[in-house]
Amino acid sequence: MVTLIALISSGKGTWGQVLSVINSYKWDNIYLICNNFSYDNFKIDPNLAIKLKFDEKNLIKSFNKISDFFKKNIKDFEVAINLYSGNGMEHMILVSSILKSGLGIRFVYCENKELKEFKLLELDEIEEYVEF
Repeated sequence: MVTLIALISSGKGTWGQVLSVINSYKWDNIYLICNNFSYDNFKIDPNLAIKLKFDEKNLIKSFNKISDFFKKNIKDFEVAINLYSGNGMEHMILVSSILKSGLGIRFVYCENKELKEFKLLELDEIEEYVEF
């Protein structure tokens, strides 16, 4: 099972990148974490993705609410996450919520209509720094 969690927030032009990630893979589940504006204005088929709204005025309450939701609803060991949209505080809340719920994360993005992932260590990159 592959679950995508993406932040949909403020930021001119950021929603297109998130849509590219959504459309680049056949996800089993998609959860979109939204502020008030994006929750009301980002249109997506409710059969494709579930939108969760965070309260910009009470981020700690939102953090706990989102963490509890993930814990109850995601049975995977890890999730794919896209943070192209949003700001630093929103990013910290989302990543912390995922980790608090016991999930691992894989950072994904879309480039030329192809899903890509930031990998922590690539063997060819390691070889630059270490002799084998």
